[in-house]
Amino acid sequence: MASLLAELKSFRKEHTDASNDTKATLVRVENTLKEVVERTAKLEQEMTDIKERLKIQMDSGVKTFSTLAQAAPTLKQLGIKVNISSAIPVGIDVQVESIDSISEVNMDFTMTLYLRHYWKDERLSFPSHNNQSRTFDSRLVKKIWVPDVFFVHSKRSFIHDTTMDNIMLRVYPDGNILYSVRVTVTALCSMDFSRFPLDTQNCSLELESYAYNENDLMLYWKNGNDSLRTDEMVLSQFFIEHFQASSGLAFYSSTGWYNRLFINFLLRRHIFFFMLQTYFPTMLMVVLSWVSFWIDRRAVPARVSLGITTVLTMSTIITGVSSSMPQVSYVKAVDVYLWVSFLFVFLSVIEYAAVNYCTTLEEWRKMKKGKLPSGYDASQAMAFDGCFHDNDMELTPFPRLPVGMTSTTLPSPAHSPSLRDPREQPEGTRLRRQRSVKENVDHIVSNSYLIDSYSRLAFPLSYLLFNIIYWSLYSS
Repeated sequence: MASLLAELKSFRKEHTDASNDTKATLVRVENTLKEVVERTAKLEQEMTDIKERLKIQMDSGVKTFSTLAQAAPTLKQLGIKVNISSAIPVGIDVQVESIDSISEVNMDFTMTLYLRHYWKDERLSFPSHNNQSRTFDSRLVKKIWVPDVFFVHSKRSFIHDTTMDNIMLRVYPDGNILYSVRVTVTALCSMDFSRFPLDTQNCSLELESYAYNENDLMLYWKNGNDSLRTDEMVLSQFFIEHFQASSGLAFYSSTGWYNRLFINFLLRRHIFFFMLQTYFPTMLMVVLSWVSFWIDRRAVPARVSLGITTVLTMSTIITGVSSSMPQVSYVKAVDVYLWVSFLFVFLSVIEYAAVNYCTTLEEWRKMKKGKLPSGYDASQAMAFDGCFHDNDMELTPFPRLPVGMTSTTLPSPAHSPSLRDPREQPEGTRLRRQRSVKENVDHIVSNSYLIDSYSRLAFPLSYLLFNIIYWSLYSS
């Protein structure tokens, strides 16, 4: 076009002797060519902008039919052949009726929904004076083309058929079609149980064409985020945070790229059920194991039976929780709580074993020193009810005083240097030697009741500290 305009200018210069009419005609033709050149340049700039926008959308993986439909007229004016008519646009919207179940063991969920497809088939258009659509049942669906949408990662799915197949086909006079089915699908949900039962799970239901790639069929959400609607749903163990619709592309090495639609929903678990069934019973068992610290250390049957009972109860709670969970290879939050609580219960049993051992050593030491009668059997004395019996012990009578010595002749505390009041001792520097580790151990062994005294304070404080750390860490 620019070369033609240059030739016209040179022709005018060469024929300066032409008539006025001819010159006027040449001027009009030149002006017309200028307008054509300007319009062509403008259209080329628009074409460049459209190509850049399309390239950005292709790179980001977002291909919506509306954007391509808006660009098609301009591209057609420019004479550019863009192969967008070969891909049949199919709009999708979903109404979720219910989430029937969520299984942690199988890591899946079951959802019932209304799946609606929108597309245009001019072969099914018909004349109508009042522009009314026509509705058909499933018998016509088998005789026409319908999109082959399937659920990715689905384990089981079916179309409801009570009392008839829940399929509806509505055809409009201009060829637009609405195809709706009521489906129940069980799909995979990859769950992370590292914070169970204080966890949130992000699951998604994915839709995709099975046979037609992006060059043949284009899936898109018909109304964007408004294409996904939900009814009021109440789940037993979860609270539904939100539903969200999104789209993307999936690549298969043998068949190419496919449009994929996502129904994302976030689930937050209710903790109250697990508080009643797991946490409160565990806390009570741990507190119950501390009762043995207040029972006499010689009551062997009482303390042993209490310790074994709490240990077995904790084992039952752990087994029950594990049986309702998948066999994952990482530690869950509930496992941390249960096993630390089990450790506290187990340590309370070990604590009594240490008390009993120290008590036995103390008795043998007293027996060697002659403080206990040689015929006294401590194990037999405690075997029945765990208590000492004074009438079972032969107490040695006090030795008689020598002849001529009466109680009045005994040395008084004031005259006995060893019995004087320490405050009356001569003033001087008194050194206090610190006990060694061995002496401290010997002191505890000689006074085994101190172990129970320390445990009454150490165990509750330690368990309280653990609960503060646990709930502050996993509740955030």
